[in-house]
Amino acid sequence: MLGLTNSEPELTLLSDEELLQLSKLKPWLFGKLVERYQAAFLRKALNIVRDPRDAEEVVLDTFTKIYVHADSFVPQSGAQFSSWAYRILMNTAFTRYQKLIKEGQRFMIFEPEYEQFVGERANHSGFEEQRDGIERVLVRLPGHFAYVLRLHYLERWSHEDIASTTGEKVGTIKARIHRAKEAFRRESKGDEAEALL
Repeated sequence: MLGLTNSEPELTLLSDEELLQLSKLKPWLFGKLVERYQAAFLRKALNIVRDPRDAEEVVLDTFTKIYVHADSFVPQSGAQFSSWAYRILMNTAFTRYQKLIKEGQRFMIFEPEYEQFVGERANHSGFEEQRDGIERVLVRLPGHFAYVLRLHYLERWSHEDIASTTGEKVGTIKARIHRAKEAFRRESKGDEAEALL
């Protein structure tokens, strides 16, 4: 096999960010990221969804999203893989919890540390069903517009987080999101844009 092998000494020297980038070409390397984060992700997800089976599904969905959207993570100073990955985990867990509430399987009771997220996610229940439609429109947009819309609306990043990652000012990011939404509306069909963003 060319390049890295699955030997422990070599892999333990790689950062999370390096493993993520290399896993695009060598998918077996992604397993090392799973090993590093699985237990912590399960604990965090269980605190939110309160059921071990639901927590396992949340973690599986999270790792799938991380792998599928690996290109949207841009390693930069101050932008760590762990904070990006935990944001995806939290959004996935809250989406799952909202679905369970809607189905009458859960009641709205959170640990105090999670209460701050309730209002933000409560306005977006059912959002995952619309994700495919949004992705179809995003692929037709210029890359810099698709990037900020994906981070802000699909990954639920704040303006400040995006600015920190890109090294730009918050005002610049807000303006770009505004222009990107206009471009999204032009590319979508009928009233699809209003339903999606």
